[in-house]
Amino acid sequence: MAWDFETDPAYQKQLDWAAEFVREEVEPLDLVFPHLQFVPLEGKRREAIDPLKEEVRRQGLWATHLGPELGGQGYGQLKLALLNEILGRSSWAPIVFGCQAPDTGNAEIIAHYGTPEQKERYLRPLLDGECFSSYSMTEPHAGADPTLFTTRAVPDGDEWVINGWKYFSSNAKTASFLIVMAVTNPDVSPYKGMSMFLVPTDSPGVNIVRNVGLYGERMNEGSHALIHYEDVRVGPDALLGGDGQAFVIAQTRLGGGRIHHAMRTIGMAQRAMDMMCERALSRQTSGSLLAEKQFVQGYIADSYAQLIQFRLFVLYTAWEIDKYNDYKRVRKDIATAKVVMPTVLHDIAWRAMQVHGALGTTNEMPFFGMIHGAGVMGLADGPTEVHKVTVARQVLRDYQPSDDIWPTEWAPKKIEAARAKFAQYLELEVGNL
Repeated sequence: MAWDFETDPAYQKQLDWAAEFVREEVEPLDLVFPHLQFVPLEGKRREAIDPLKEEVRRQGLWATHLGPELGGQGYGQLKLALLNEILGRSSWAPIVFGCQAPDTGNAEIIAHYGTPEQKERYLRPLLDGECFSSYSMTEPHAGADPTLFTTRAVPDGDEWVINGWKYFSSNAKTASFLIVMAVTNPDVSPYKGMSMFLVPTDSPGVNIVRNVGLYGERMNEGSHALIHYEDVRVGPDALLGGDGQAFVIAQTRLGGGRIHHAMRTIGMAQRAMDMMCERALSRQTSGSLLAEKQFVQGYIADSYAQLIQFRLFVLYTAWEIDKYNDYKRVRKDIATAKVVMPTVLHDIAWRAMQVHGALGTTNEMPFFGMIHGAGVMGLADGPTEVHKVTVARQVLRDYQPSDDIWPTEWAPKKIEAARAKFAQYLELEVGNL
């Protein structure tokens, strides 16, 4: 029987190095190059960041979840989870370590379904950190229900012609290529009638109408594009996987993306927890430290309980993915992690903000960014409510309805059965009285 809660010493040494490296070398990038993570490197930024990437490679921690044939270490999801806990503390860290969203998920599906030519053209520069990608799936009128998508890809000779609108295509404005989901056969079920296409961002007809920002960002300066695909022509080599394979590909991509978000969220929540505890031990009011106030102690205890439960569940789910190598088989637990994730981050960040008082609400502390991030995580890669439905359906598959008018655990019936089972002993006991 194997049941272990320890990290092997060799990898723990790498994690310890990563923690110090992120704290000392990477977190400062968030302050000097804010919001530039997905802007291609050039000039002084390249001079500053390329050496950091090289150091990560020397330490054997670049894109650790990918196999050696793709430039990684083949460490799998569990080791990535332990590393991502550290990287989640910094916006730049996933870039420096070669495991940023959405590129990890996009790379995974190209690795799984791409042709050798597609891998060379799109995957190799993506894995080398020399370009970025965008997953262009959601549409303005349909987010959580892809069966309502209307973007079409119609064959025309040897080419496909794509027309339609996509919304919230993250990082499209700095991406080199887009992965576009489109209807290719409207006469069959949407689950069999949609396909994925690899489309260079500079293709004629790819019109970024607006870059939607999150709350607090200036209009048209965000990173989530509204795109109008207008007679975009691509060759047969643009089709990713087979015709009609979009839903199968999407589940591979989104399953990995969701659990990766959860891994990094642990790091963000831990950072909020760290700041809350430091503040509690540093600030006095009404004659004693905040740490001695029962309300604050309650905040700390509740936050620790939420964080440790969430962390263990994410690690378990990552272990399952490595064990079964099948996202579909682990779908229930991936969805559960996605459901829990925004609440954990929101609650801990909110408590940390409260403990910091007025300072906590300002732009001199990161708490409202974390709280906003929790809201985004509740919608990205599918809203929480949809994932709850998935979890419930998956859980119910393991149960059967009662074959009686009474519940299985109805006490009178169970007592009668128990008495029948032990009747000879009960009769003997009564006879001896």
